[in-house]
Amino acid sequence: MAISQALLPEFDHEMSNTRKTLERIPENDFAWKPHPKSMTLGRLAGHVAEIPGWAALTIAQDSFDVAPAGEPRPQGTVAQSRQHVLNLFDKNVAEARAAIAGAIDEQLMKPWSLLGGGRTIFTMPRIAVLRSMVMNHTIHHRAQLGVYLRLNNIPVPSIYGPSADEGQM
Repeated sequence: MAISQALLPEFDHEMSNTRKTLERIPENDFAWKPHPKSMTLGRLAGHVAEIPGWAALTIAQDSFDVAPAGEPRPQGTVAQSRQHVLNLFDKNVAEARAAIAGAIDEQLMKPWSLLGGGRTIFTMPRIAVLRSMVMNHTIHHRAQLGVYLRLNNIPVPSIYGPSADEGQM
């Protein structure tokens, strides 16, 4: 079995669970954050929506510089509405899925580097980047978003089993 075909069921499962969480973000307070050092709800939701877009970039390019010399640092997405976030997420997931499905094993095993100001932060095989910087990173921030929901008394969706709000046995 090709690596991409082994990865796609996990990708689909995690993206479906992530969409369920994004569907619950409240429209009324994107500026809310639980702590002064935390991201706002709008920025966190935007970040969760943009992460899957990194998959196609990882497969298509040998590296990405998060702070290219002489250029302004890219600004992250901040939710304008729930629909804005869902549209961006759906677009990024579709592009990611197509890129993963079309990738051959040799391509997924080639090294990929994250750069900062031209300096290498890390280099890993593309498959490791897809698992860690795309899927695991999405899962991490999805869980963080779940805490934001809980702190705002919004029901947390079932992800890997029942949540305190739904799916009780």
